[in-house]
Amino acid sequence: MTMNRRTLNIALAAASLGSLLPASAFAQKKLVLGFAQVGAESEWRTANTESIKSAAKEAGIELKFSDAQQKQENQIKAIRSYIAQKVDVIAFSPVVESGWETVLREAKAAKIPVVLTDRAVNTKDDSLYVTFMGSDFVEEGRKAGRWLTEKMKDQKGDVNIVELQGTVGSAPAIDRKKGFEEIIKADPKFKIIRSQTGDFTRAKGKEVMEAFLKADGKKINVLFAHNDDMAIGAIQAIEEAGMKPAKDIVIISIDGVKGAFEAMIAGKLNVSVECSPLLGPQLMSAVKDIKAGKALPKRIVTEEGIFPMEVAAKEFPNRKY
Repeated sequence: MTMNRRTLNIALAAASLGSLLPASAFAQKKLVLGFAQVGAESEWRTANTESIKSAAKEAGIELKFSDAQQKQENQIKAIRSYIAQKVDVIAFSPVVESGWETVLREAKAAKIPVVLTDRAVNTKDDSLYVTFMGSDFVEEGRKAGRWLTEKMKDQKGDVNIVELQGTVGSAPAIDRKKGFEEIIKADPKFKIIRSQTGDFTRAKGKEVMEAFLKADGKKINVLFAHNDDMAIGAIQAIEEAGMKPAKDIVIISIDGVKGAFEAMIAGKLNVSVECSPLLGPQLMSAVKDIKAGKALPKRIVTEEGIFPMEVAAKEFPNRKY
């Protein structure tokens, strides 16, 4: 009888000890990633979101996702909520470059590592984030500039360019403009006669292009759009003005989304510089490495190409976004 009671006491003690131990002692706790997305302003962004969601699922990472609808205050609110929820890693694609210091310091104080995806931030203290992964936007602008200067090198007289910029203050808008101008300034015949934001959307791209056409019409030789969606909106405006896109006005854009390939196949867009949105697998791999204590490079650059309309039909079946 004593023996039985003793066995019972040991069993009870073990059971109560088990209830005191954290669940992670028995099963590995799922990694939690808080991701604050810019919005859903373009085909590119939709593909980027899809890539992140499916890669998180595949990697067995719990994803807390928020859509900032292109407003910085919404992203800051989301990041603060992730800090309060004590997620393992925070990642975000910043709407604009500046104004992140305070919230990034809060994440650092909470010992939550931060990863920047697709767009950079402008901060004096780069210890506020672990790594920035994504495209080299300046190089994308250079690729667009190189393609144009090569295509029109024999043209006599001025080449008048209108530019549809991305969201004001955003890294891709600043850098793509910088890279493009760096290349074209070598030849004074290339002149940007108008430049305005189209906010990376089709609707705004169309509206701004309509204004450009009203003001300068036949004087415009080239359109440089900071993304495909604005270029597609502008194509509509050019057609409605009775002109032929890609013939009367040479059109260069950036992203390489399916819509751009369709426009190239239809002969309405001359070239699209690739900017891959499929950052999900790369991000999940970084999240796991960070939690495993591995060191990551400060900058992880995506490999990308450039697609003129001549190769669009052949390349189209390979496009994933």
